[in-house]
Amino acid sequence: MKDDFPLNLRTSLNLKASNVSKTFFAGGREVHALSGVSLEIEQGSFVALIGPSGCGKSTLLQMLAGLMSPTSGHVWYAGRKIDRVPPDILYVFQQYTRSLFPWKTVIGNVSFGLQHKRGITTDEIRRTVEELIELVGLAGFESHYPWQLSGGMQQRVAIARALACRPQVLLMDEPFSAVDALTRVGLQELVRRLWRELGITVVLVTHDVDEGIYMSTRAVVLSRPPGSVAIDIPIELPSPRSQIATRAEPKYLEYRAKLLGQLFGEVGTDGMK
Repeated sequence: MKDDFPLNLRTSLNLKASNVSKTFFAGGREVHALSGVSLEIEQGSFVALIGPSGCGKSTLLQMLAGLMSPTSGHVWYAGRKIDRVPPDILYVFQQYTRSLFPWKTVIGNVSFGLQHKRGITTDEIRRTVEELIELVGLAGFESHYPWQLSGGMQQRVAIARALACRPQVLLMDEPFSAVDALTRVGLQELVRRLWRELGITVVLVTHDVDEGIYMSTRAVVLSRPPGSVAIDIPIELPSPRSQIATRAEPKYLEYRAKLLGQLFGEVGTDGMK
C-alpha cells in the first residue's frame, strides 16, 4: 500500500493546524480545551508553545502528532490531512520513566523502533544506535538499564530513541520538567544542538517563558482556556546562544517582558513591533 505520508516531500514538510478546536466531556459536562487555533510550523523551525496550565498546549501537541483528533478543524502535514500518526513525526513524552522499557538496556530502548522497521539490516541498526548513543552523550552506558541511570540520562535515552527513526518533526511535551535545574540546562543545550545538526523541526511545549525564548526561533503563547493563539512572534536572537550572555541581552529581556505581560494579563501599550 502506498504511504500516505511520503518521505520525499522535503520541500513541503510543514505542519499546520487550521482552525482547530477540542472539546472533552468530563464529569458530565463539556470542557472546551482549545478554540479556533490556527498555526503553521515551517520545516526546520524551532517553535515553543507556551501558556498557563490547562490552556491546551499538550492537547494541541497531540493533535499535531496525530495522537488525537480535533473536534473541529483540521491538522495537515506535508499538504495532507492527518488522520493517523505520520511516520515522519515523533513525540517525546513528559514522563520519560513511563516511556522507556525498564527491562531493556539503553541499546535495547534506542533500537526498539528500528527493530520493527522493514528494509533495515542488523548492521544498519547497530551503526545507527551507536551513533545516536554517542550523539546524546551516553557512550559507555549502552548496557545500563533505565533504573541505573539518572533522570537526565533517561531523558537522553528517550530522545535518542525518538531520533533513531530519523523523524523530520520532533514534538516534545515539557520534556525537562521532571529534572533538576542543572540537568535541565544540559538537556536544553543537547536538544538545540541536535536541532541544528540534524536540521529537524522541533515543537516544544513548556510553561517556562525563559526556556521557550532561549530555545526557540518562534514563540507561540496560548491564552487561558479555551486556548487560542494570543501571541505568535519570531525569536530573533543570535546563535550560538549562551545560557548566561543570551539571557542578559536587551532583546531577550524585551521578549520576556512581552510574553510574561501576556500571561499575567498585563501587556504593555507599546509592545514589540
